[in-house]
Amino acid sequence: MSLPETLVKRLHEAPVGEPEWLAEKRRAGASHLETVGFPTRRDEAWKYTDMSRFSSLEFGQADSAELDQARLDALKLDIDACRLVFVDGLFNAELSDAAASVGVTVTPLSQALTGDQHGLSEQLGQLTGIDFSAFTALNTALTKEGVVVNIGKGQAIETPIYLLFISRNNASPVMSHPRILVHCEAESEATLIEHYVGEQGAANLTNVVTEIQMSPASRLSHYKLQEASQSEYHVASIQVDQRRDTNFTSHNLNLGGAVVRNDIVTDLNDENATVDLLGLFFGQDRQHIDNHTKVNHNAPRTYSNENYKGILDGRARGVFNGRVYIKRDAQQVLGYQSNANLLLSDRAEIDTKPELEIYADDVQCSHGTTTGQLDENAIFALRARGIDEQMARGLLTLAFANEVMQRIRHGALTDRVERAVAGKLPDRFNLESLVEDTSL
Repeated sequence: MSLPETLVKRLHEAPVGEPEWLAEKRRAGASHLETVGFPTRRDEAWKYTDMSRFSSLEFGQADSAELDQARLDALKLDIDACRLVFVDGLFNAELSDAAASVGVTVTPLSQALTGDQHGLSEQLGQLTGIDFSAFTALNTALTKEGVVVNIGKGQAIETPIYLLFISRNNASPVMSHPRILVHCEAESEATLIEHYVGEQGAANLTNVVTEIQMSPASRLSHYKLQEASQSEYHVASIQVDQRRDTNFTSHNLNLGGAVVRNDIVTDLNDENATVDLLGLFFGQDRQHIDNHTKVNHNAPRTYSNENYKGILDGRARGVFNGRVYIKRDAQQVLGYQSNANLLLSDRAEIDTKPELEIYADDVQCSHGTTTGQLDENAIFALRARGIDEQMARGLLTLAFANEVMQRIRHGALTDRVERAVAGKLPDRFNLESLVEDTSL
Protein backbone atom coordinates (compact mmCIF):
# COMPACT_ATOMS: atom_id res chain seq x y z
CA MET A 1 0.00 0.00 0.00
CA SER A 2 1.48 3.37 -1.00
CA LEU A 3 2.40 5.93 1.63
CA PRO A 4 0.81 9.39 1.91
CA GLU A 5 3.08 12.08 0.45
CA THR A 6 3.13 14.05 3.69
CA LEU A 7 4.31 10.94 5.55
CA VAL A 8 7.08 10.29 3.04
CA LYS A 9 8.26 13.87 3.52
CA ARG A 10 8.21 13.51 7.29
CA LEU A 11 10.22 10.29 7.12
CA HIS A 12 13.08 12.25 5.60
CA GLU A 13 13.02 15.14 8.08
CA ALA A 14 15.96 14.29 10.32
CA PRO A 15 15.68 15.71 13.87
CA VAL A 16 18.47 18.12 14.76
CA GLY A 17 21.08 17.12 17.31
CA GLU A 18 20.35 13.42 17.56
CA PRO A 19 23.20 10.90 17.91
CA GLU A 20 24.31 9.26 14.69
CA TRP A 21 23.37 5.75 15.85
CA LEU A 22 19.73 6.86 16.25
CA ALA A 23 19.72 8.72 12.93
CA GLU A 24 20.97 5.54 11.27
CA LYS A 25 18.16 3.51 12.83
CA ARG A 26 15.65 6.11 11.66
CA ARG A 27 16.93 6.01 8.10
CA ALA A 28 16.75 2.22 8.06
CA GLY A 29 13.17 2.29 9.37
CA ALA A 30 12.10 4.86 6.80
CA SER A 31 13.75 2.97 3.94
CA HIS A 32 12.11 -0.31 4.93
CA LEU A 33 8.67 1.30 5.23
CA GLU A 34 8.98 2.91 1.81
CA THR A 35 9.96 -0.44 0.35
CA VAL A 36 7.18 -2.60 1.84
CA GLY A 37 4.40 -0.01 2.31
CA PHE A 38 1.51 -0.55 4.70
CA PRO A 39 -0.07 -4.02 4.79
CA THR A 40 -3.10 -5.00 2.73
CA ARG A 41 -5.49 -7.90 3.02
CA ARG A 42 -3.30 -9.79 0.56
CA ASP A 43 -0.74 -10.08 3.40
CA GLU A 44 -1.53 -13.29 5.30
CA ALA A 45 -1.05 -11.73 8.73
CA TRP A 46 -3.46 -8.90 7.85
CA LYS A 47 -6.06 -10.68 5.72
CA TYR A 48 -8.87 -10.02 8.21
CA THR A 49 -7.89 -6.41 8.95
CA ASP A 50 -8.57 -3.86 6.23
CA MET A 51 -6.11 -0.96 6.37
CA SER A 52 -7.06 0.48 2.96
CA ARG A 53 -8.43 3.71 4.47
CA PHE A 54 -5.20 4.21 6.35
CA SER A 55 -3.23 5.31 3.29
CA SER A 56 -5.60 8.22 2.70
CA LEU A 57 -5.51 9.56 6.27
CA GLU A 58 -3.40 12.54 7.24
CA PHE A 59 -1.93 12.68 10.73
CA GLY A 60 0.02 15.61 12.07
CA GLN A 61 2.19 15.69 15.18
CA ALA A 62 1.37 17.30 18.51
CA ASP A 63 3.36 20.38 19.45
CA SER A 64 2.38 20.50 23.12
CA ALA A 65 1.44 18.18 25.97
CA GLU A 66 -0.98 20.54 27.67
CA LEU A 67 -3.75 18.97 29.74
CA ASP A 68 -5.50 20.29 32.83
CA GLN A 69 -5.82 18.33 36.05
CA ALA A 70 -9.58 17.82 35.69
CA ARG A 71 -9.20 16.12 32.31
CA LEU A 72 -6.41 13.96 33.70
CA ASP A 73 -8.52 12.90 36.70
CA ALA A 74 -11.38 11.91 34.38
CA LEU A 75 -9.15 9.56 32.38
CA LYS A 76 -6.50 8.09 34.67
CA LEU A 77 -6.77 5.01 36.86
CA ASP A 78 -7.10 5.67 40.58
CA ILE A 79 -4.03 3.71 41.55
CA ASP A 80 -1.04 4.28 43.80
CA ALA A 81 1.86 4.03 41.39
CA CYS A 82 4.94 5.57 39.87
CA ARG A 83 3.12 7.43 37.08
CA LEU A 84 4.42 8.93 33.85
CA VAL A 85 1.91 10.84 31.72
CA PHE A 86 2.16 11.36 27.97
CA VAL A 87 -0.26 13.53 26.01
CA ASP A 88 -0.48 12.80 22.28
CA GLY A 89 2.88 11.10 22.64
CA LEU A 90 4.66 13.97 24.46
CA PHE A 91 5.82 13.73 28.07
CA ASN A 92 4.02 15.92 30.62
CA ALA A 93 6.26 16.25 33.68
CA GLU A 94 3.77 18.34 35.68
CA LEU A 95 1.08 15.68 35.58
CA SER A 96 3.50 12.84 36.27
CA ASP A 97 4.42 11.42 39.65
CA ALA A 98 7.65 9.70 38.74
CA ALA A 99 9.00 8.99 42.22
CA ALA A 100 10.10 5.39 41.67
CA SER A 101 10.83 2.82 44.35
CA VAL A 102 14.37 2.04 45.40
CA GLY A 103 15.92 -0.33 42.92
CA VAL A 104 14.05 0.82 39.82
CA THR A 105 14.62 3.63 37.35
CA VAL A 106 11.85 4.97 35.11
CA THR A 107 13.03 7.57 32.60
CA PRO A 108 11.32 9.30 29.66
CA LEU A 109 13.00 8.16 26.45
CA SER A 110 13.84 11.73 25.40
CA GLN A 111 15.87 12.17 28.58
CA ALA A 112 17.50 8.74 28.39
CA LEU A 113 18.67 9.44 24.84
CA THR A 114 20.84 12.29 26.08
CA GLY A 115 24.35 10.87 26.00
CA ASP A 116 22.99 7.39 25.17
CA GLN A 117 22.19 6.52 28.76
CA HIS A 118 21.19 2.93 29.58
CA GLY A 119 22.98 1.59 26.49
CA LEU A 120 20.06 2.48 24.25
CA SER A 121 22.06 2.17 21.05
CA GLU A 122 22.12 -1.59 21.69
CA GLN A 123 18.73 -1.97 23.38
CA LEU A 124 16.45 -0.05 20.99
CA GLY A 125 15.38 -2.43 18.26
CA GLN A 126 17.26 -5.42 19.65
CA LEU A 127 14.04 -7.47 20.01
CA THR A 128 11.62 -5.76 17.63
CA GLY A 129 13.38 -4.89 14.42
CA ILE A 130 12.15 -2.82 11.51
CA ASP A 131 11.34 -5.98 9.55
CA PHE A 132 8.77 -7.16 12.12
CA SER A 133 6.06 -5.05 10.48
CA ALA A 134 5.54 -1.82 8.58
CA PHE A 135 4.34 -0.23 11.79
CA THR A 136 7.46 -1.11 13.78
CA ALA A 137 9.49 0.41 10.94
CA LEU A 138 7.31 3.53 11.17
CA ASN A 139 7.83 3.65 14.93
CA THR A 140 11.59 3.35 14.52
CA ALA A 141 11.63 6.14 11.93
CA LEU A 142 9.49 8.62 13.85
CA THR A 143 9.61 7.83 17.57
CA LYS A 144 10.28 10.86 19.74
CA GLU A 145 9.25 9.73 23.16
CA GLY A 146 8.62 6.73 25.35
CA VAL A 147 9.97 5.17 28.53
CA VAL A 148 13.07 3.31 29.66
CA VAL A 149 12.49 1.06 32.68
CA ASN A 150 15.20 -0.82 34.56
CA ILE A 151 14.35 -3.13 37.48
CA GLY A 152 17.46 -3.68 39.59
CA LYS A 153 18.93 -7.07 40.40
CA GLY A 154 17.14 -8.84 43.23
CA GLN A 155 14.59 -6.04 43.66
CA ALA A 156 10.93 -6.87 44.36
CA ILE A 157 9.06 -3.68 43.46
CA GLU A 158 5.64 -3.49 45.11
CA THR A 159 4.52 -0.14 43.64
CA PRO A 160 3.30 -0.53 40.04
CA ILE A 161 4.91 1.42 37.22
CA TYR A 162 2.01 3.19 35.48
CA LEU A 163 2.52 4.59 31.97
CA LEU A 164 -0.49 6.69 30.94
CA PHE A 165 -0.86 7.71 27.29
CA ILE A 166 -3.69 10.19 26.69
CA SER A 167 -5.07 11.00 23.26
CA ARG A 168 -6.80 14.39 22.99
CA ASN A 169 -9.73 15.42 20.83
CA ASN A 170 -7.66 17.72 18.63
CA ALA A 171 -8.81 20.04 15.86
CA SER A 172 -7.00 17.72 13.44
CA PRO A 173 -5.73 14.16 14.02
CA VAL A 174 -2.17 13.56 15.21
CA MET A 175 0.02 10.48 15.43
CA SER A 176 2.42 9.30 18.11
CA HIS A 177 4.97 6.49 18.17
CA PRO A 178 5.96 5.65 21.77
CA ARG A 179 8.85 3.27 22.38
CA ILE A 180 8.96 1.41 25.71
CA LEU A 181 12.14 -0.41 26.72
CA VAL A 182 12.10 -2.62 29.82
CA HIS A 183 14.98 -4.52 31.38
CA CYS A 184 14.27 -6.83 34.33
CA GLU A 185 17.58 -7.75 35.92
CA ALA A 186 18.14 -11.14 37.55
CA GLU A 187 15.80 -12.18 40.38
CA SER A 188 13.73 -8.99 40.14
CA GLU A 189 9.96 -8.64 40.30
CA ALA A 190 7.66 -5.80 39.19
CA THR A 191 4.29 -4.76 37.75
CA LEU A 192 4.04 -2.59 34.65
CA ILE A 193 0.78 -0.99 33.46
CA GLU A 194 0.45 0.53 29.98
CA HIS A 195 -2.80 2.52 29.74
CA TYR A 196 -3.96 4.09 26.46
CA VAL A 197 -7.07 6.24 26.75
CA GLY A 198 -8.67 8.72 24.38
CA GLU A 199 -10.99 11.63 24.95
CA GLN A 200 -14.38 11.31 23.31
CA GLY A 201 -14.11 12.30 19.67
CA ALA A 202 -10.34 11.84 19.43
CA ALA A 203 -9.33 10.52 15.98
CA ASN A 204 -5.59 9.98 16.36
CA LEU A 205 -3.10 7.20 15.64
CA THR A 206 -1.07 5.58 18.41
CA ASN A 207 1.65 3.20 17.20
CA VAL A 208 3.58 1.79 20.15
CA VAL A 209 6.45 -0.71 20.38
CA THR A 210 7.37 -2.37 23.69
CA GLU A 211 10.55 -4.42 24.13
CA ILE A 212 11.03 -6.42 27.35
CA GLN A 213 14.25 -8.19 28.31
CA MET A 214 14.00 -10.59 31.26
CA SER A 215 17.17 -11.81 32.93
CA PRO A 216 17.26 -15.16 34.81
CA ALA A 217 14.69 -15.68 37.59
CA SER A 218 12.94 -12.36 37.00
CA ARG A 219 9.15 -11.91 37.13
CA LEU A 220 7.00 -9.29 35.42
CA SER A 221 3.25 -8.75 35.49
CA HIS A 222 2.34 -6.67 32.45
CA TYR A 223 -1.05 -4.99 31.99
CA LYS A 224 -2.07 -3.26 28.79
CA LEU A 225 -5.43 -1.45 29.02
CA GLN A 226 -6.53 0.06 25.73
CA GLU A 227 -9.43 2.56 25.89
CA ALA A 228 -8.97 4.62 22.73
CA SER A 229 -11.97 6.50 21.42
CA GLN A 230 -14.06 4.73 18.80
CA SER A 231 -12.59 6.96 16.08
CA GLU A 232 -8.94 6.08 16.69
CA TYR A 233 -6.33 3.74 15.23
CA HIS A 234 -4.26 1.81 17.77
CA VAL A 235 -1.37 -0.43 16.75
CA ALA A 236 0.86 -2.13 19.34
CA SER A 237 3.76 -4.58 19.27
CA ILE A 238 5.10 -6.27 22.40
CA GLN A 239 8.14 -8.54 22.24
CA VAL A 240 9.64 -10.38 25.21
CA ASP A 241 12.98 -12.17 25.62
CA GLN A 242 12.72 -14.66 28.52
CA ARG A 243 15.71 -16.34 30.06
CA ARG A 244 16.05 -19.16 32.61
CA ASP A 245 13.38 -19.41 35.35
CA THR A 246 11.58 -16.23 34.25
CA ASN A 247 7.85 -15.67 34.59
CA PHE A 248 5.99 -13.24 32.35
CA THR A 249 2.24 -12.62 32.71
CA SER A 250 0.46 -10.53 30.10
CA HIS A 251 -3.01 -9.05 30.63
CA ASN A 252 -4.11 -7.63 27.26
CA LEU A 253 -7.39 -5.73 27.81
CA ASN A 254 -8.97 -4.02 24.80
CA LEU A 255 -12.11 -1.92 25.17
CA GLY A 256 -11.81 0.91 22.64
CA GLY A 257 -10.54 1.97 19.24
CA ALA A 258 -11.99 2.01 15.73
CA VAL A 259 -9.24 -0.24 14.32
CA VAL A 260 -6.96 -2.03 16.78
CA ARG A 261 -4.05 -4.37 16.13
CA ASN A 262 -2.01 -6.07 18.88
CA ASP A 263 1.04 -8.27 18.22
CA ILE A 264 2.52 -10.08 21.21
CA VAL A 265 5.59 -12.30 20.76
CA THR A 266 7.47 -13.99 23.57
CA ASP A 267 10.61 -16.07 23.16
CA LEU A 268 11.19 -18.73 25.82
CA ASN A 269 14.94 -18.99 25.35
CA ASP A 270 16.05 -20.99 28.40
CA GLU A 271 14.78 -23.82 30.58
CA ASN A 272 11.92 -23.22 33.03
CA ALA A 273 10.79 -20.00 31.37
CA THR A 274 7.03 -19.54 31.84
CA VAL A 275 4.51 -17.26 30.14
CA ASP A 276 0.80 -16.65 30.76
CA LEU A 277 -1.01 -14.72 28.03
CA LEU A 278 -4.43 -13.50 29.19
CA GLY A 279 -6.62 -11.44 26.90
CA LEU A 280 -10.05 -9.85 26.89
CA PHE A 281 -11.43 -7.80 24.02
CA PHE A 282 -14.82 -6.11 23.93
CA GLY A 283 -16.08 -4.56 20.70
CA GLN A 284 -19.32 -2.84 19.79
CA ASP A 285 -20.78 -0.77 16.93
CA ARG A 286 -18.22 -1.10 14.08
CA GLN A 287 -15.06 -1.61 16.12
CA HIS A 288 -12.38 -3.91 14.71
CA ILE A 289 -10.00 -5.58 17.21
CA ASP A 290 -7.22 -7.85 15.94
CA ASN A 291 -5.02 -9.85 18.35
CA HIS A 292 -2.03 -11.82 17.04
CA THR A 293 0.10 -13.75 19.54
CA LYS A 294 3.09 -16.03 19.16
CA VAL A 295 4.91 -18.09 21.78
CA ASN A 296 8.27 -19.48 20.69
CA HIS A 297 9.40 -22.45 22.79
CA ASN A 298 13.07 -22.28 21.86
CA ALA A 299 14.34 -24.36 24.80
CA PRO A 300 13.29 -27.57 26.58
CA ARG A 301 11.21 -27.61 29.77
CA THR A 302 9.37 -24.37 29.06
CA TYR A 303 5.71 -23.63 29.77
CA SER A 304 3.04 -21.46 28.17
CA ASN A 305 -0.65 -20.96 28.86
CA GLU A 306 -2.89 -18.69 26.79
CA ASN A 307 -6.52 -17.77 27.46
CA TYR A 308 -8.18 -15.09 25.28
CA LYS A 309 -11.85 -14.16 25.43
CA GLY A 310 -13.73 -11.95 23.00
CA ILE A 311 -17.10 -10.23 23.46
CA LEU A 312 -18.58 -8.61 20.37
CA ASP A 313 -21.79 -6.61 19.94
CA GLY A 314 -23.37 -4.56 17.14
CA ARG A 315 -21.38 -4.94 13.91
CA ALA A 316 -18.04 -5.33 15.66
CA ARG A 317 -15.43 -7.71 14.30
CA GLY A 318 -12.75 -9.54 16.24
CA VAL A 319 -9.68 -11.41 15.07
CA PHE A 320 -7.63 -13.87 17.11
CA ASN A 321 -4.57 -15.63 15.74
CA GLY A 322 -2.53 -17.45 18.36
CA ARG A 323 0.49 -19.52 17.43
CA VAL A 324 2.57 -21.84 19.63
CA TYR A 325 5.88 -22.80 18.04
CA ILE A 326 8.01 -25.58 19.53
CA LYS A 327 11.53 -25.76 18.19
CA ARG A 328 13.26 -29.01 17.31
CA ASP A 329 14.76 -30.66 20.42
CA ALA A 330 12.73 -28.41 22.74
CA GLN A 331 11.51 -31.46 24.67
CA GLN A 332 9.27 -31.69 27.76
CA VAL A 333 7.36 -28.57 26.80
CA LEU A 334 3.85 -27.74 28.04
CA GLY A 335 1.82 -25.41 25.82
CA TYR A 336 -1.87 -24.67 26.12
CA GLN A 337 -4.04 -22.25 24.21
CA SER A 338 -7.73 -21.35 24.37
CA ASN A 339 -9.90 -18.75 22.66
CA ALA A 340 -13.59 -18.40 23.54
CA ASN A 341 -15.88 -15.80 21.98
CA LEU A 342 -19.30 -14.45 22.83
CA LEU A 343 -21.40 -12.79 20.12
CA LEU A 344 -24.12 -10.51 21.49
CA SER A 345 -25.45 -9.61 18.04
CA ASP A 346 -26.29 -11.55 14.89
CA ARG A 347 -24.17 -9.04 12.95
CA ALA A 348 -21.02 -9.39 15.06
CA GLU A 349 -18.18 -11.46 13.58
CA ILE A 350 -15.13 -13.31 14.86
CA ASP A 351 -12.26 -14.82 12.85
CA THR A 352 -10.23 -17.15 15.04
CA LYS A 353 -7.23 -19.30 14.22
CA PRO A 354 -5.32 -21.04 17.02
CA GLU A 355 -2.18 -22.79 15.73
CA LEU A 356 0.36 -25.34 16.96
CA GLU A 357 3.65 -25.83 15.11
CA ILE A 358 5.62 -28.63 16.79
CA TYR A 359 9.03 -30.06 15.86
CA ALA A 360 9.68 -32.05 19.07
CA ASP A 361 8.06 -35.30 20.17
CA ASP A 362 8.03 -35.15 24.01
CA VAL A 363 5.51 -32.36 24.49
CA GLN A 364 2.03 -31.80 25.93
CA CYS A 365 0.07 -29.27 23.94
CA SER A 366 -3.54 -28.41 23.24
CA HIS A 367 -5.50 -25.66 21.59
CA GLY A 368 -9.15 -24.90 21.03
CA THR A 369 -11.69 -22.26 20.23
CA THR A 370 -15.42 -21.79 20.80
CA THR A 371 -17.93 -19.20 19.66
CA GLY A 372 -21.47 -18.83 20.99
CA GLN A 373 -24.24 -16.59 22.25
CA LEU A 374 -25.83 -16.04 25.66
CA ASP A 375 -27.85 -18.98 26.94
CA GLU A 376 -31.52 -17.96 26.85
CA ASN A 377 -32.31 -20.51 29.59
CA ALA A 378 -29.75 -18.86 31.88
CA ILE A 379 -31.31 -15.45 31.14
CA PHE A 380 -34.74 -16.85 32.01
CA ALA A 381 -33.38 -18.31 35.27
CA LEU A 382 -31.99 -14.94 36.34
CA ARG A 383 -35.19 -13.10 35.39
CA ALA A 384 -37.14 -15.59 37.51
CA ARG A 385 -35.12 -14.25 40.47
CA GLY A 386 -36.37 -10.74 39.85
CA ILE A 387 -33.51 -9.45 37.70
CA ASP A 388 -34.47 -7.43 34.62
CA GLU A 389 -33.33 -8.66 31.21
CA GLN A 390 -30.66 -6.01 30.64
CA MET A 391 -29.07 -6.73 34.02
CA ALA A 392 -29.29 -10.49 33.42
CA ARG A 393 -27.48 -10.17 30.10
CA GLY A 394 -24.87 -7.96 31.73
CA LEU A 395 -24.29 -10.47 34.52
CA LEU A 396 -23.88 -13.38 32.14
CA THR A 397 -21.59 -11.38 29.89
CA LEU A 398 -19.38 -10.48 32.81
CA ALA A 399 -19.45 -14.07 34.05
CA PHE A 400 -18.11 -15.12 30.65
CA ALA A 401 -15.21 -12.69 31.07
CA ASN A 402 -14.62 -13.56 34.70
CA GLU A 403 -12.06 -16.30 34.06
CA VAL A 404 -9.70 -13.68 32.67
CA MET A 405 -10.77 -10.85 34.98
CA GLN A 406 -10.19 -12.80 38.17
CA ARG A 407 -6.48 -12.86 37.36
CA ILE A 408 -6.34 -9.04 37.43
CA ARG A 409 -4.70 -7.95 40.69
CA HIS A 410 -5.70 -4.27 40.69
CA GLY A 411 -9.21 -3.14 41.55
CA ALA A 412 -9.01 0.02 39.45
CA LEU A 413 -8.39 -2.07 36.33
CA THR A 414 -11.15 -4.52 37.18
CA ASP A 415 -13.65 -1.72 37.77
CA ARG A 416 -12.80 -0.07 34.44
CA VAL A 417 -13.34 -3.34 32.56
CA GLU A 418 -16.58 -4.12 34.40
CA ARG A 419 -18.07 -0.74 33.54
CA ALA A 420 -17.16 -1.14 29.90
CA VAL A 421 -18.47 -4.67 29.55
CA ALA A 422 -21.61 -4.69 31.66
CA GLY A 423 -22.22 -1.28 33.17
CA LYS A 424 -22.83 -0.85 36.88
CA LEU A 425 -23.22 -4.28 38.46
CA PRO A 426 -23.55 -5.74 41.95
CA ASP A 427 -20.34 -6.42 43.83
CA ARG A 428 -18.31 -9.49 42.95
CA PHE A 429 -19.65 -11.58 45.85
CA ASN A 430 -23.25 -11.12 44.74
CA LEU A 431 -22.22 -11.53 41.11
CA GLU A 432 -20.72 -14.94 41.77
CA SER A 433 -23.80 -16.16 43.63
CA LEU A 434 -26.21 -14.88 40.99
CA VAL A 435 -24.48 -16.48 38.04
CA GLU A 436 -23.52 -19.77 39.68
CA ASP A 437 -23.82 -22.58 37.12
CA THR A 438 -25.02 -20.15 34.43
CA SER A 439 -21.76 -19.03 32.83
CA LEU A 440 -20.87 -20.27 29.35
